[in-house]
Amino acid sequence: MPKDKTMDLVLWRHAEAIDLELVGDDMLRTLTPRGEKQALRMGAWLDRQLPASTKVMASPALRAEQTAKGLDRKFKTYSALAPLASVEDLLALVHWPDAQGCVMVVGHQPTLGQTASRLLGMGEAECSIKKGGVWWLRLREREATTEVSVVAVLSPDLI
Repeated sequence: MPKDKTMDLVLWRHAEAIDLELVGDDMLRTLTPRGEKQALRMGAWLDRQLPASTKVMASPALRAEQTAKGLDRKFKTYSALAPLASVEDLLALVHWPDAQGCVMVVGHQPTLGQTASRLLGMGEAECSIKKGGVWWLRLREREATTEVSVVAVLSPDLI
């Protein structure tokens, strides 16, 4: 009998960042003091919920790296997750739907929202993921059926 397969994909949008006009380079935008608090609060919650084996991937943009550091786990940055990355690049990087276990992506809108929308079968609509917010999706394959469900949607303001 074939084994059931499960893959969790946690999409974490970077926390609140300073305006582009203040630095001139989108990749160098840093978190605001409020964003730093959002990242720490959400990171602490995620650390309690995520399996120890979770693979953490982040955009190379400074604000995404700072957000990922709020989790206090090792992570790697990938150019495929930079601002305006494509859904296809994100899904290829995380090996969706072929991987197993849990993968977390720290990235940007609109890519994260478009990814959630596609995986939930909403077509070209875009889910809105708040700054610092998390969407946790689960792919489960059992026998001949495959389903994607929402495990959690959480805003840092609710923690």
